[in-house]
Amino acid sequence: MKFKKGAAVLAALTAGAAFVLAQPGATAAPTAEEHIVYRVAGGAQHADALLGNGLDVLEERSGNDLFVLGDSSTPVTLNSLGLTATVDRTITAPTWQAPAKGYRSGLADDTYYGGYHTVNAQYAHLDSVASAHSDLATEVTYGQSWLKQQGRGGFDLKAICLTHKAAGDCDLSTSAPKPRFFLHAQIHAREITTGDVAYRWIDYLVDNYGSDPAVTALMDSTEMWVVPIANPDGVDIVQQGGDNPILQRKNADDAFQKCGTGDTGVDLNRNAGSHFGYSGSSEDPCDETFMGPSADSEPENSALETLLTKLYPDTRADGDDAAASADTKGMFITLHSDASQVIFPWGHDAKVHTGNDAALRAFGGQLGDLLGYQSGQAGEILYDSSGGTDDWTYDKLGVPAYTIEVGDNDSGQCGGFLPAYSCQDSYFWPKMRPGLMLAAQKATNPYDVG
Repeated sequence: MKFKKGAAVLAALTAGAAFVLAQPGATAAPTAEEHIVYRVAGGAQHADALLGNGLDVLEERSGNDLFVLGDSSTPVTLNSLGLTATVDRTITAPTWQAPAKGYRSGLADDTYYGGYHTVNAQYAHLDSVASAHSDLATEVTYGQSWLKQQGRGGFDLKAICLTHKAAGDCDLSTSAPKPRFFLHAQIHAREITTGDVAYRWIDYLVDNYGSDPAVTALMDSTEMWVVPIANPDGVDIVQQGGDNPILQRKNADDAFQKCGTGDTGVDLNRNAGSHFGYSGSSEDPCDETFMGPSADSEPENSALETLLTKLYPDTRADGDDAAASADTKGMFITLHSDASQVIFPWGHDAKVHTGNDAALRAFGGQLGDLLGYQSGQAGEILYDSSGGTDDWTYDKLGVPAYTIEVGDNDSGQCGGFLPAYSCQDSYFWPKMRPGLMLAAQKATNPYDVG
């Protein structure tokens, strides 16, 4: 039975005593107020079966075990698949508190869940940065969300280009004078840390230009593009929960089927037109990995891809084993949470390697070592998945592309989709800042393994 996420959850995780669900009578069932993360033994070998049965498989792996978000009925499905699971932790939903202010006000300081910025606050931030730093920042509207296209509210899709501007900089042209680093965040709406990291990256670059030598050199030599909210309709659903965020992963496209709260929509990270529908995707509109009716059917994806094709020349021929040109410039990073991993193409099949595998693997390992994260193809360290933005960017343009699964693999105190906002200052930003700097600096010559 599919877990319905109508109630949102608190990030504080209560570690429970594990019990084997193959023998459910061995312990009392969790209370109705608790949502449960199950550890599925050997789940990596059964990822397609888990996803195909509508289970909410988290972006988290330990050895060959995967983790499933569910409720007290989830063991029925797991046992029917012949899988053994234990309770890894419980997540207790707090009493809901009405938000103090409306989330469509557009205020730059509009926040939810202790400090996370709403969509309009993120966009007001882009406006403010572009206005205050006209010599360093250019704001770009590159499309509309699904709801906005339907005339049902929704949002524009926005990016910002950051560099010490000279002639030709930030133009929508593949003949740009500088290499381009692209940071893409919160395509999965409930992964709220990622949008905050992008927000801080923007401020770090403009606030430290002229005073920090490394930032100044980077801004003088490279364009930094940032999409802080790739899925604004989905994030709007998350933030409507206020201090009890709704665990919406997908966009808000309800054209195919009305599902429960938090389940409607298309998974934008299964919808991109690279190996669409191969693995780790679902045809069920209410599944968390619903890939949509066709590749690039969702405006959030098609608009992003159009933007990318205006920014980067295509340097790679067709074919899984075709290599991008050695002189390719650029770097694409998409942020997810919270597996504590660095992932590179191909995602659809870990047995299939790209023509640039050695270079992608070398820098992925370097970035992983800096962050303290495991690195590899998705199926090597998590599970196979197709239709992702990282694969599309490498596939269609030859630009090296990585997913960083932002997580806490140290104390675990900042783990989960909904870490306390204090974790952003104390843990995530100090961890991510040097990694983003390294990746941005690599955009000049990304396939150099010397």
